[in-house]
Amino acid sequence: MYTLLPIMVVMMALMKLLEAKGVLAFVAKVLTPILRPFGIPGIGVFAILQSLLVSFAAPVATLSIMEADGTPTRKIAATLAMVLTISQANVVFPMLTVGLNLWIVLLTSLIGGVVASTVTYYYFAHSKDNEVSQPNVEVVNMSSTSPGVLGNLVEGGYEGVRLALRSIPILVLTICLVNALRAIGVIAFLVWSLSPVLSKMHLPGIAVLPIATKFLAGGTAMMGISIPLVQEGGISPLEFNRLAGLVINPLDLVGVAVLISAGPRVASVAKPAILGAIVGILIRTVLHFVIFR
Repeated sequence: MYTLLPIMVVMMALMKLLEAKGVLAFVAKVLTPILRPFGIPGIGVFAILQSLLVSFAAPVATLSIMEADGTPTRKIAATLAMVLTISQANVVFPMLTVGLNLWIVLLTSLIGGVVASTVTYYYFAHSKDNEVSQPNVEVVNMSSTSPGVLGNLVEGGYEGVRLALRSIPILVLTICLVNALRAIGVIAFLVWSLSPVLSKMHLPGIAVLPIATKFLAGGTAMMGISIPLVQEGGISPLEFNRLAGLVINPLDLVGVAVLISAGPRVASVAKPAILGAIVGILIRTVLHFVIFR
């Protein structure tokens, strides 16, 4: 919550102000023809930039706007798939200190993200084609009655607090599950059982620790384990760059829990978005192993 609350408040305040000034509508209008082949609405570019430049949780602000403004459910699914595939700034930038290659991570993020959104839009979420929500007039037009810039910022901040609070139950359940799995030895078992597989991929057995931590406890927890591993020589910078396509993305229990808290329509497309993200992350993983041979 110390991480989520300030991000949600600042991002929603900014998005509300941009909405009130017509910036969101303008950007969506300009970018929609470019992004249409990939199933992403123009406003979806904000979700992409928020993940790449701020944090895995920041796109919740854009997804919340899409939830309320009548964006077709199929396009929400495609946007969520891309967000789940691309790298998140809160992990990428700290990992630069131990040798992570920023430009390769960004390049594979965009390639994998485009693949994820495309297969989600045209295949996994195809059944959502005609599901278009009517705009929530109360939310969309709220800014028109707000008293200026400060009023919009405060209004957006309140919405950010609401989003953060909505994520508490599923986050608590997720943390409980992770601690339970650790207590009964599941994570230790994964380290033991997957070590032979990793050795065939020219990775040390200890690499299973950040992998398991990432998918069970989230990217931030993975980063907390990986930095000392690289610094102490357990994993070399080259080996971590090989892993980066697999482990630097929001597709984990914590990331999914936070992102689907944007609203019920976003949560309803979690399954097709996750399937699309898996395809995109597999592409990223292969690219990283090929580039960092």
